[in-house]
Amino acid sequence: MTHRNRMLATGDLVADPARGLFMGNRGILHDERGHIGRALWKHKSWIICVLEHKGWHRTVMTPGAYTELFFLDDAVALAAGHRPCALCRRSAFDAYRRAAGLTSRASDMDDRLHTERAIPRTFGQRRYQTDAATLPDGAIILDTIPLLVQGDRLRPVSPSGYGDPRPRMTGIVTVLTPPTSVAALKGGFSPVLHPSA
Repeated sequence: MTHRNRMLATGDLVADPARGLFMGNRGILHDERGHIGRALWKHKSWIICVLEHKGWHRTVMTPGAYTELFFLDDAVALAAGHRPCALCRRSAFDAYRRAAGLTSRASDMDDRLHTERAIPRTFGQRRYQTDAATLPDGAIILDTIPLLVQGDRLRPVSPSGYGDPRPRMTGIVTVLTPPTSVAALKGGFSPVLHPSA
């Protein structure tokens, strides 16, 4: 059975059988039957984890345990508001923090990211607008669909991968990737991208 635990760049959860490169969590979002309700987070620590760490094994949607969410890659997870895990992705976490110019604890980083990514009480994703020319590679914008910024091109994002490149647009665009993560990308954080990119 395909669970509704595939996270899109828009912050939406869908049921999709395509495999992604990373897993993460936002707390316990599912019930004892494995159904996810209206709440799309239970805490502010939204992390991006590797699929395998130290041979640990989890049964997806175990009652009472955190809900496993799956992402196409780092760019999609960052756009959805997550950041690298300090446990299973320590080097990525440190690189992200340095590139974003942060020196605070992970919990302070999570508080900052939460104000940038979430609309309280609606479980909606906060978006903002900026000049397309200022966006670094790895950021994701929203036109009618999410698009990955990659040089002078944009690539459509789907649960199974990236589509054919199209010319990069100019002018003001709607950005899904939160400002702190955009700052990390500008500062040299190198996201792991799906092979289709």
